[in-house]
Amino acid sequence: MYGFSTKTNVGFEESIERTKAALAEEGFGVLTTIDVQATMKVKLDIDGKPYTILGACNPKLAHQAISAEPDIGLLLPCNVLVREEEDGSVTVAFMDPVAVLGMVDKPGIEELAGQVRAKLMNVRDSL
Repeated sequence: MYGFSTKTNVGFEESIERTKAALAEEGFGVLTTIDVQATMKVKLDIDGKPYTILGACNPKLAHQAISAEPDIGLLLPCNVLVREEEDGSVTVAFMDPVAVLGMVDKPGIEELAGQVRAKLMNVRDSL
């Protein structure tokens, strides 16, 4: 599996704010915010459910990863997805860095990916 998720008990926008706050508690900043719903409306005139991708980065761990493997930036940042389901509930899903960084054959990357995963799981569990 390439990700893990949780359902929140609050609305979409509040789920995004809580996710950002929980990420910050674990040392992550949000580098990018992609409003997929808005993009689909503008580009394809499709009305869809709220769907936002947050590009999260822990600078200390990202620096360690880039120092070990300069091309690892192709796999960064960690994507966090916030989406509204058909029933109105909200799912927050996280890229599993162990699965994604498992493609990198460099000493130390697996351990580093495990550290990132643990932090993201803490975020998930706090939601």
